[in-house]
Amino acid sequence: MSETRIRNMEEFAAASGVSRPTVSKYFNDPDSVRPKTRARIEDALERYDYRPNIFAMNQNRKLTKNVGIVVPYLADPFFAEIARTLEQACIAAGYTPVLYSAHGEPDLENDILDSLRSLKPAGVLLAPLGRLSDRAAIEKFCGDVPTVLFDSSIRDLGLAFVGSDNPQFSRLMVDYLCRSGEPPCFFEMKTPANPNANRRRQGYIAAMEALGHAPHIVQVPGEGWAFEEIGLREGLAALDAGRFDTDTVLCSNDRLAIGFLTACYERGLKVGRGSDCHIRVAGHDDHPFSRYTCPPLTTVAQDYDSISRHAVETLFRALEGQETPHEVTLFEGKLVMRDSA
Repeated sequence: MSETRIRNMEEFAAASGVSRPTVSKYFNDPDSVRPKTRARIEDALERYDYRPNIFAMNQNRKLTKNVGIVVPYLADPFFAEIARTLEQACIAAGYTPVLYSAHGEPDLENDILDSLRSLKPAGVLLAPLGRLSDRAAIEKFCGDVPTVLFDSSIRDLGLAFVGSDNPQFSRLMVDYLCRSGEPPCFFEMKTPANPNANRRRQGYIAAMEALGHAPHIVQVPGEGWAFEEIGLREGLAALDAGRFDTDTVLCSNDRLAIGFLTACYERGLKVGRGSDCHIRVAGHDDHPFSRYTCPPLTTVAQDYDSISRHAVETLFRALEGQETPHEVTLFEGKLVMRDSA
């Protein structure tokens, strides 16, 4: 017997070398984890003479068949679409999805995590706000509840992170735009709500330099989630000020591009690829409405289905007791060529 004194389940998990969610799952139902994992836990129980308060644990930590799904802004059609696919995957696996939106507010994101604790979910699929998130609060939550992060990563938190290869998005689009016309300027907000915007800018810079072009970034005021409004207002200001060095504009996301398309229309600029066109415009994400803009928006499509499926499968493997190290899985985007560029 070891002389090390184990005071709680967190210390026991660390000492036994088994993840905290798996240890919790064992104490709720020993048969729910793999035989090798169960033997490892039971050896550690004997070695450290650790005996949790089973009665209190059963009263306070009994799991349900609920799976929490948390997105930063449900009014954004991208998050609405990915939440829909996550919900369907959970239902197909016999779980009940419970959907929350943080509406871009870090305090509300923390409140949602507290609410989820009271539901005692089997697990959670979380797309955090990113730079606005309370890392300490999310880290504590991930220690209590099996959680897979998606879309926006917070380094080393959760069982895994599943998202898109955002630098690849920009590389793919820059290569296409440079092959088919003038090199693009990059149009973005100075303080983007989603940290993926920063990765896209980095990918744009790297791609332009690799092709022998000088990057040209047009940053405009704006924060929050009103991307179309910002794209219109600040797009008009940037056009009027002559801030674009070429006739090609790559926007940080499709919603910003939709607003910018309206700015071009209001200034009498014809958008498209024809010889009679004044400017080309492209975006990122393949927003559900980008096919229906005028003209239809050239973009890079996120792989909604693969991201959703992999996030759900990763969570369910953990709930079944499969132990894997923290993993990061990024899916590449697909070029979607339409009339705007």
